[in-house]
Amino acid sequence: MGLLAAVVGGRPALAADLENGETVFQGNCAACHAGGNNSIATEKKIKKAELEKYLTGGYNIEAIMYQVTNGKNSMPAFGEKLGPDDIEDVANYVYNQAD
Repeated sequence: MGLLAAVVGGRPALAADLENGETVFQGNCAACHAGGNNSIATEKKIKKAELEKYLTGGYNIEAIMYQVTNGKNSMPAFGEKLGPDDIEDVANYVYNQAD
């Protein structure tokens, strides 16, 4: 019963991850990607249609994580600046905001 109460009473993990993802995005990505736009390469927004067209691997969380980690073209790599959990959280946040 105690475990059930802990699970029922706790916040869902996904909500906490998306909250952290938003924080990571605001602190590291929003300078170029505010509002899902791209201030450097304007055609490469972080919206679903553009991610499907331009993102290596297509519109999915793993492809977003790869791009965040390794960078590409004018986008810097964040793999040495952000930890794996933050990269996963921001990728989930971008994925959910892009649609």
